[in-house]
Amino acid sequence: MADPVSEAPQEAAMEAAKGSKARQLLGMKGAGSGETSIWKIRLQLMKPITWIPLIWGVVCGAASSGQYVWSLEYVLIAAACMLMSGPLLTGYTQTINDFYDREIDAINEPYRPIPSGAIAIPQVVVQILVLLVAGVGVAYALDQWAGHEFPTITVLAIGGSFLSYIYSAPPLKLKQNGWLGNYALGASYIALPWWAGHALFGELNLTIMLLTLFYSLAGLGIAIVNDFKSVEGDRQLGLKSLPVMFGVGTAAWICVLMIDLFQGGVAAYLMSIHQNLYAVILVLLIIPQITFQDMYFLRNPLENDVKYQASAQPFLVLGMLVTGLALGHSALV
Repeated sequence: MADPVSEAPQEAAMEAAKGSKARQLLGMKGAGSGETSIWKIRLQLMKPITWIPLIWGVVCGAASSGQYVWSLEYVLIAAACMLMSGPLLTGYTQTINDFYDREIDAINEPYRPIPSGAIAIPQVVVQILVLLVAGVGVAYALDQWAGHEFPTITVLAIGGSFLSYIYSAPPLKLKQNGWLGNYALGASYIALPWWAGHALFGELNLTIMLLTLFYSLAGLGIAIVNDFKSVEGDRQLGLKSLPVMFGVGTAAWICVLMIDLFQGGVAAYLMSIHQNLYAVILVLLIIPQITFQDMYFLRNPLENDVKYQASAQPFLVLGMLVTGLALGHSALV
């Protein structure tokens, strides 16, 4: 008869291995190494966990247009826009970032596909090109469906892809500067997919563009959270992330203040256009974020960054949808 006490550590080890494999496939911190399937390795490069905010941004943009209707055609078109923003162009962004970050990853995350040798450089380059061409191609098809005289979505796709390139690649390599790099990341995660979703079903205007760029300053705060996992490698390679420039404690406070204050600013704007109910809901969604900041992030940002994001970010993305619905409602009244 098996000894349940002796089996417990084995079961725990098996569960840990499964969790490590899952994190590896999603492209999360704390993954394991040893994957041999080339398609799983390619998926790991694309970091599926990072697609979610871009897909959600499209939803918010569709909501803010005020012209989305629930029909099979619109659902399929929205899904195509999500495919463009998430798996294709975010996948391109993450792959090219891994390509140019392979020296940093060799220090911070040596299990990543490129520094571990799981995939050859030429294969990575092919993946980058295929994802880019496919993403721009889908964007062009969406412009044709929407009947745009000016190819708005195609231009957004090309512009966003160029921003992704200069974020990761020398000589500009925006990520070398904590402020520029993190704002570029925040805008890519909030403003760009929002613009695409709005332009697909409505008419993109200056108000939407400016408000979402303002909202992206909260995204800058979210982007700073990701810098805490690579402080040592950034310091060794001279990258000026905020935790390197200001120290871990100060950078954590900058991070949470950016997240909270600019969401509050959006709530104030919603009140100014008489969308008071939506503004109150947005404020109520900020409160649990502040709670989790105090519970986890401010106390130990190096250890609790992933736990904090898992706890607090759902409230931030729900706040984005509330804002999108408010803007859509405002456009209809």
